[in-house]
Amino acid sequence: MDGAAPPEAQGAATPRAALDEPTLVARAQDGDVHAFEELARRHQDALFRVAVRVLGQRADAEDALQEALIDAWRRIGTFRGEAAFSTWMYRIVTHRCTALMRRNRRTEPLPAEDGAGSSVLVTGSGSPERAAEVDAEMAALSRAVAELPGEQRTCWVLRELEGLGYADISHITGVSETAVRGRIHRARTALAERMRAWR
Repeated sequence: MDGAAPPEAQGAATPRAALDEPTLVARAQDGDVHAFEELARRHQDALFRVAVRVLGQRADAEDALQEALIDAWRRIGTFRGEAAFSTWMYRIVTHRCTALMRRNRRTEPLPAEDGAGSSVLVTGSGSPERAAEVDAEMAALSRAVAELPGEQRTCWVLRELEGLGYADISHITGVSETAVRGRIHRARTALAERMRAWR
């Protein structure tokens, strides 16, 4: 058996990308930084998308995501699996975004081309006039979203753009489902009012 690898080396041969999330979480909780890096890699695009949409600025979103990942690594031992790992991560990111908004106390419109999952529809005609109209409408929507109060914006982004359920949003934001529904309703009402000219 002199040619056999030690058991720990044999286990290390399994690529982390092939491991399921609970296994990666358990390894990260045991101090495996590479397992945590794989978890971060799997979730970072969605987390960044939320941060950009909530904060409206790519640079701020990058800062919030970086701080959130550091927080998550430090607090990975507190994750108990009561909700999905992604929900736990969304909560950390949205808390970081809220803290950054409070610190900055500014509301700036989302860039028209933020590159983080923007969903501008391309029409079949491809006419420059229609493209300009769509761009103007998307810019107006971005400004309207940026003008929402932070707690409404966060709930609206998580529901309408990320497709999360009310229970998940409640867990992420730390408020009741009723409060989440109320915030989303107020956000929808405000957005409908601001976008009335585009109907």
